[in-house]
Amino acid sequence: MDLINNNFCGWTRQLPERSNFKLLDQDIYCDYLIVGAGYTGLSAARKLSDIMKDKKIILIDAQLAGEGGSSRNSGYLVDTTLNDGFTSNSDKENYVKKTKIYHLGIEAVRKFIKEYQVDCDWNECGKYFASSKEQDETKAQSFSKLLNSLGFKNKILFNKELTEKLGTPFYKIGVFTSGGILLNPGKLARAMVDTLPDNVKLYENSQIYNWKKINNKIECFTKKHKITTKKIIFCTNGFLKYLNVKKNYSFPITLTASLTRKLTDKEFKDIGSPKEWGVLPIRPMGATIRMTKDRRILIRNTAELRNPFSMNRNELNKRAAIHKEGIKKRFKQLPDNIIESSWSGIVCRSGNSSQIFEKIDDNIFSAGCYNGSGIGVGTLFGEQIALMASNQQSNEIEVIQQRKKPNWLPPQPFLNLGIYTRLAYERIKAQTEI
Repeated sequence: MDLINNNFCGWTRQLPERSNFKLLDQDIYCDYLIVGAGYTGLSAARKLSDIMKDKKIILIDAQLAGEGGSSRNSGYLVDTTLNDGFTSNSDKENYVKKTKIYHLGIEAVRKFIKEYQVDCDWNECGKYFASSKEQDETKAQSFSKLLNSLGFKNKILFNKELTEKLGTPFYKIGVFTSGGILLNPGKLARAMVDTLPDNVKLYENSQIYNWKKINNKIECFTKKHKITTKKIIFCTNGFLKYLNVKKNYSFPITLTASLTRKLTDKEFKDIGSPKEWGVLPIRPMGATIRMTKDRRILIRNTAELRNPFSMNRNELNKRAAIHKEGIKKRFKQLPDNIIESSWSGIVCRSGNSSQIFEKIDDNIFSAGCYNGSGIGVGTLFGEQIALMASNQQSNEIEVIQQRKKPNWLPPQPFLNLGIYTRLAYERIKAQTEI
C-alpha cells in the first residue's frame, strides 16, 4: 500500500514548502542503502558520510524526508519516562539503562543543533507528568521517589501550583522533572534534511516494497526500479514489520494530534500568560498537552491500532472533535473554533518498551521501535547503527547493547487481540484525562 504525503501536520505547515526532492527514476547500485529518512535514517546518513567519504551512500524514503513520524510527534526530548514499570529491582535496573540511553540521545541532538546552528525552538524547561485525579498521587509519589534515588531533580506539585504554572485548574497532582527539553520537531527534522552532506543521495516519495539477499548483495525493489547495495540499514521504525524486518518484535500504533492557532493577547492573558510548558499523562492513555513558544496549544489524546499508512480528512475530523473536548476541559474560556490543524502519526512499540538496534546479518542492520521517545533515541541510534555497519565500535554502542532486548510477540490474530484489549483497558482508566 502506498504512503500518502499530506500537509495536515501543524509543525510542517509552519515551514517553507520543499520543492527540491528527487524520485528514484532508474536502477542504481550503492555501497550503503539507508531505508527511512526520519531522525534515525538522516542521522545514519550524516554519520556514514563522515566516516565513509569514498563510498556511495543512498538514503530513500516512501514519503518526503523528515515528514513522517519525525515531524508528527509532540516535540518532547525526554530524559525520563513514567510508564516503564520499575516495580521491582530488576525493573529499576532496566530503567536506569534506559535513562542512560535517553541522556546519550539528548547529547546527540544537542551536538547536532550546536554544530549546524539549528533553530528548533529548543527549550530546556523540563516537563510535567500530571493527572486530574487526586488518587494518582500514590503513583506520582512512587515516581518521584524513583527519580530521587537516581539523582533526577523533580518536585511534586498540587492543584494550586499546577494552575499557576499551566494556566488551567484541570490537574490535581503532578511531578515536575527539570531535565526534559521541548522543541519543534518539524524544524529539527527539516534541519537534518537541509544539512545532508553532498555525498549522500536522497530519493523521496520512493517506497521500497520488498527486498532480498542474493549472495553477498541486497536487492530492493520499488514499483519500477531496483537498488542493489552491499550493505543496508533499515530505519523505518513503525514500518519495520512491513519490510519483514524484526516483524515479530514491534508493532505500530496510530496517534492523532491537533494544534491551535496562536492565542490572542487577551486569550493568553486570561489563562495567566504561562511560560512554555509540556504535560505528559500519569495514566498511559491520557492526553499529552503543550503550550508552545508561540502561544499555541498542542493536544494528543488518541491512540489506536489501525491501518498505519494513511488517515483521511473525515477520519481526522472525528479525532479532532475529541481533541477539542480535551482543550475545553482544560481551558473553558477559549473559543470552540481554535484548532488550526490536525494530523496522524505512527509510534512504534515493543512488548516490553525496549528498542531495536542490531546487526541482523553480515550486511543487514536495523534500528527503531522507540516507544514514543524517538527524537533523542532515534538520532542516537542512527549515528550508532552507522558506526556498527562500518565495523566500528563506540562507548555509546556498549551502553545501547546493555539494554533489555525487545521480547518476541505472539502471531496474529492473537497479537492484535491483545493490543486491542490493552488499549481499551487503558482508555477506560484514562477516560477523564482526554
